[in-house]
Amino acid sequence: MAARRNEEPTRIPMPQPEYPVIATFVDAAQQADIDNLFSDVREGLAALKGPKAEQAKKVAKALERTEELMSHLLQVREKIASERKGKR
Repeated sequence: MAARRNEEPTRIPMPQPEYPVIATFVDAAQQADIDNLFSDVREGLAALKGPKAEQAKKVAKALERTEELMSHLLQVREKIASERKGKR
């Protein structure tokens, strides 16, 4: 039994982020797509009451920041596309 206590528990590897999926989405997305992406989650968070409401506020703030970053990526994509057209 003493040997079991010293053993580390089996660790399950964490899933790796799927950055190519995000990049593919941003390459094809419009602002409306980003606005709609998190709408269901945002609505669900708004409906939470009680002790989970405080956590929901934090998650909503994180979603807001994510939407801002994705919008910024769209702006950068459009700027790069217009610069490429200007060079031709």
